[in-house]
Amino acid sequence: MQTYIHTSKKLEKTIKPLIQKNPGIDESLLGKWNATLFYVNRKKCWMVTNAQTQYNVLLTDIKAAHLKNIEQIFKDTFYTQLVYDGIIIPFETVVTLIGNISFLPTDNDRSTTAFQNHRLEDMEYWKAKYGSLEHMPIKKLNHNMNTSPINFGKTMKRREYTTAIDEMKELLLE
Repeated sequence: MQTYIHTSKKLEKTIKPLIQKNPGIDESLLGKWNATLFYVNRKKCWMVTNAQTQYNVLLTDIKAAHLKNIEQIFKDTFYTQLVYDGIIIPFETVVTLIGNISFLPTDNDRSTTAFQNHRLEDMEYWKAKYGSLEHMPIKKLNHNMNTSPINFGKTMKRREYTTAIDEMKELLLE
């Protein structure tokens, strides 16, 4: 299995050696992800969003030295966020579902990019509230993002609203 993470142009410039062109391997059950770069106190952070469920994973203070272990960092962070959000599955299952990670150039997924930009606006508020990255409760902030109501339906009816956590639970536990 292979997990594809499409990067934003800004992130692509910082991780150029990791970008692949045509991986051509079966995609994982989790589908594709989109990653974008943002900064908190001049520290590089990544927001990685599952396109199917809009579930976010925040990777903080990513340095060039971390890039060789970025696959393990992502798996560990994703698993700990799942546990924090109340989605309890074995770590080995997460590792199997993700498989290997391939970073790809942007796919211009406007829907996911707009969703990420909206969540990054929330981060601006939290940056002002907490001041520095060291004082930010990242798992809690990520949980808040994942519990914000989202609508995948065609209309704006209340019953069509859900959360990213509920969507990820349905995907993982079905």
